[in-house]
Amino acid sequence: MHFIDVVLPIPIEKAFTYAISKREASFIRAGMRVAVPFGKSKIYTGLVYAVHNNPPEAYKPKEIDQILDEAPIVTEKQLKHWEWIASYYMCTLGEVFKAAVPSAFLLESETLILKNDNFDEVLEDNLKDDEWLVYEALQHQSMLKVHEVSGIVDRKNILPVLKRLLDKNVIKLKEEIYEQYKPKMVRYVKLAEQHASDENLNQLLDTLNKRAHKQKDVIMTLFSLEASTKKPIKIKELEEKSGASASIIKALIDKEVLVEYHLQQDRVDFGEMETTQLKELNQYQAAALGEIKAHFKTNDVVLLHGVTSSGKTEVYVKLIEQVIASGKQVLYLLPEIALTTQLIKRLQDYFGEKVSVYHSKYSVNERVEAWNNILHNKPKAQIVLGARSAVLLPFSNLGLIIVDEEHEISFKQFDPAPRYHARDSAIVLAGMHKGKTLLGTATPSIESYYNAKREKYGFVEINRRFGDVLLPDIELTDIKDKLKKKRMNGHFSDRLMDEIQEALGNGEQVILFQNRRGFAPILECKTCGHSPQCPNCDVSLTYHQYRNQLRCHYCGYAMAMQQACQACGSSELDTKGFGTEQVEAELKEIFPKAKLGRMDSDTTKGKYGYEKIINAFEQQEIDILVGTQMLTKGLDFRNVSLVGIMNADTLLNFPDFRAHERSFQLIQQVAGRAGRTQKRGKVIIQTYNPFHQILQQASLNRYADMFSDQLNERKQFKYPPFTRIIKMVFKHKDYNKVNEASAWFAKALHTVFDAHTQTDILGPEFPPVSRIRNEYLKNIVVKVPYHQSVVQTKAAIKKIDKSFQAIAAYRSVRVIYNVDAY
Repeated sequence: MHFIDVVLPIPIEKAFTYAISKREASFIRAGMRVAVPFGKSKIYTGLVYAVHNNPPEAYKPKEIDQILDEAPIVTEKQLKHWEWIASYYMCTLGEVFKAAVPSAFLLESETLILKNDNFDEVLEDNLKDDEWLVYEALQHQSMLKVHEVSGIVDRKNILPVLKRLLDKNVIKLKEEIYEQYKPKMVRYVKLAEQHASDENLNQLLDTLNKRAHKQKDVIMTLFSLEASTKKPIKIKELEEKSGASASIIKALIDKEVLVEYHLQQDRVDFGEMETTQLKELNQYQAAALGEIKAHFKTNDVVLLHGVTSSGKTEVYVKLIEQVIASGKQVLYLLPEIALTTQLIKRLQDYFGEKVSVYHSKYSVNERVEAWNNILHNKPKAQIVLGARSAVLLPFSNLGLIIVDEEHEISFKQFDPAPRYHARDSAIVLAGMHKGKTLLGTATPSIESYYNAKREKYGFVEINRRFGDVLLPDIELTDIKDKLKKKRMNGHFSDRLMDEIQEALGNGEQVILFQNRRGFAPILECKTCGHSPQCPNCDVSLTYHQYRNQLRCHYCGYAMAMQQACQACGSSELDTKGFGTEQVEAELKEIFPKAKLGRMDSDTTKGKYGYEKIINAFEQQEIDILVGTQMLTKGLDFRNVSLVGIMNADTLLNFPDFRAHERSFQLIQQVAGRAGRTQKRGKVIIQTYNPFHQILQQASLNRYADMFSDQLNERKQFKYPPFTRIIKMVFKHKDYNKVNEASAWFAKALHTVFDAHTQTDILGPEFPPVSRIRNEYLKNIVVKVPYHQSVVQTKAAIKKIDKSFQAIAAYRSVRVIYNVDAY
């Protein structure tokens, strides 16, 4: 007997074993997909993990339903990398499989309703009206789908009807699996072979000249297109160039003068592009490139610390050129989809069709095509540009991974599992391919900088901006003082307004940063102080003016804007705090002639949302761009002379040990958007506390001071990089159950990790937002010292988890593990 172990895209610990025939065993290989029955009636797409001869001991293996691939779609190294992610981030291989592959690869099954030939027609009279309708429909159709039956009987819940029909032997059910991915077929046209000779062609043209001038024009256009492009001609292209209608071309196809044929085409096709010469590096970039190469001889990871606008991208491009010349693939990771828009253009200028892009704004079919191109190492997938999920792709020969803006929190996946960090996963992936990793940023994360200081990573610096442009002049404005002196207009200080006025007068552009979307985070009654709360979460509703509604940013609940207080009926309602919408509204009043734009997750929905705003700003169709932290990450606008940070205190006062580090990074990054050409840029930071240590360090560009201060604090309070953090979140709709379950788990952890292990266990504690989507949350944080084995610690936690799951009362409580949390 032959068997296969199959990984299913569901959160179960082990692979399931299925029986296969000897012939199937000779064909099936690890990494191929198979459709397999699982549970009572479900059919899943599973991934073959291993082929062997060992039957399972605990259960009788079922047979597979069908083989879905002719060759593996997942590589051996990719599978090993997924195993590492599952093991390190405490999730299952099935969850990684589900997150990694485009959903089109996970075939879906649909229940079909068929006529049962054994049904005795004499019993027709016993059928009820709704049963008769289904029976009658099956006399005319061989099968029906569930939604079709729903339409026939005109009701949503049709399970009772189907159950009665099954009991009476009228129908039988069958699961049909269907492929979701359909290749894009494009219609092409060519001249039929019988007209290919000169003699026959002349005869044809003479005939058409007498009878059908338009058809003759089509054929003459086809000739000129074939001669000029030397490529197959699309029917659409022929229509446009000849000015003929589709019916004229169809008539020629019907007469067999032209032959129609189809070719498969990728949905994302950047077309043929002219490539330009790579720019010459300046002395600082060239020195950095030399140092990076020298470090790569002894280190697998190098940290490039280059100030904003120092030209890091050009250094990356030179490295990419050398790696792809050696026949290896390059992965370029970015934290935000918004950045890919600008970078695709830059990389295509240099490398033409060798660039592929992969991120979540692409459609399922587009992702399948990118996956296949990378899997088969096609010329158009030598350089893969992507967001977080691109580390899970099927690379076969990876030479270099560039992690741009490596400090960004966006590289960490929070929900759903796997909760991996793309930067750390990329370093492991490069190691598996014997490749190198380059981490680039203007504000390194404390962990990466610490590793570089300890010489675990190579370290290279660029301290000068490209073209010797000065770093922006950062000025702190005390809004507490401005309010006292009545020098505030809404949320704008007189200082910021003067600078905006000057920039607009000089024909320059302005960026304003406020890290909160919506109009105002709180709507409050002036009479009784009541503010509308989300019914599903423990947060107040945010007011969105453009939709005139109150929205929850956690669960999406929305209600119409209230005209009167729900508690006391007073019509005196006031907003507290402010978001990007309010900044935009105030700007319209203060600068009525300025062209305004807003960039936050409300305005960038849809595939081309980012692109439209970024292009409009680049083309100077927008004078002032207001936005959230999307603006801070590596975007390059040449005409921006002023950046305003509306309220820096909201960044600092956050309940997180990384709050100060993140504030420094955000301020430095957003400041880096100013003055990227010859003129020195200006940054105005509005704050109630201008003497705050972090704001002073950020305004004076003192990264080393910030690093040493934060490192001392972290050492004192046992935070990374001196410990590893494993966070456990307990979720349930019952408040008491969450309390009891988390207390039991914490007690078990204290028993296992006694005082000798130096492992700190914090909690259980309710987080600041303790109820989301009607589920209560409670956290336990485990701090694992660096000298202690993380593998053994996780094994001990998993052992406790098994005992926890065995307690019937707690089985319904979800436990979520987040390794390297925050």
